[in-house]
Amino acid sequence: MTANVEAVVPLWLDDTGSGEPLLLVHGWGGDAHAWNGLSFAGRRVIKVDLRGHGRSPVRRTGYRPADYARDLVALVERLAVGPVVAVGHSMGGQIVLELALERPDLVSAVVAIDPAYGADEAEVATFTDRLAGLRRHGAAAAVRQLGLPAGATRDQMLATPGHVLAESYAGMYTAPGAFGARPEAATRLANLTRPLLCLRPTPSMAEWDISLSLPYGSRIVLWNGCGHFLHQERPQQFVALVESWLTQ
Repeated sequence: MTANVEAVVPLWLDDTGSGEPLLLVHGWGGDAHAWNGLSFAGRRVIKVDLRGHGRSPVRRTGYRPADYARDLVALVERLAVGPVVAVGHSMGGQIVLELALERPDLVSAVVAIDPAYGADEAEVATFTDRLAGLRRHGAAAAVRQLGLPAGATRDQMLATPGHVLAESYAGMYTAPGAFGARPEAATRLANLTRPLLCLRPTPSMAEWDISLSLPYGSRIVLWNGCGHFLHQERPQQFVALVESWLTQ
């Protein structure tokens, strides 16, 4: 089933299959196409375009992780599919963590693919300039900041309104309540009650994740040598990892 459920929540979704539900949440400037190439047999797979992204409606404001998470709460309750395995990439990793923290009854487990939290001091020092660039140049600045090559991911980013990207970035990193930096992220993660599978492409980030206090059953996996879009680089290996972890 593919539908626009704006009458309930401002989201476009693709809802297919049956079985234990997986909720797939794309990253900053992406859309549900980010999950193309992944096949989860025997599971209900729900892909969304977050508000302001892809085929979902664009609003003037409301682009913090908490805002996105509230949309997902409404969606899961409307579809009556909870608890879900909430899978998020990059900004989506922040969003599914927020969902699990605020409504653990709706989430059975969290999968975070190079999530947008855990920034070290060097990255924190770039936040102000990056946000200013986004406010001035919108998606073009985002493409430069991420170094996106020509292709579908770059096109998705360029199609995202500049104010959506800027407010989302601020919500992740600079606004009150943001938990993109390490101290704030560690504090938030200490309150997580659902197991977390976190996949990282760099040893330093994986080492930081391992140092955290996480729920029983959590796992940190390093795929050294991959880029930020790990699930797209190794789709079959990613699906096998998630399935193995969920059935352990």
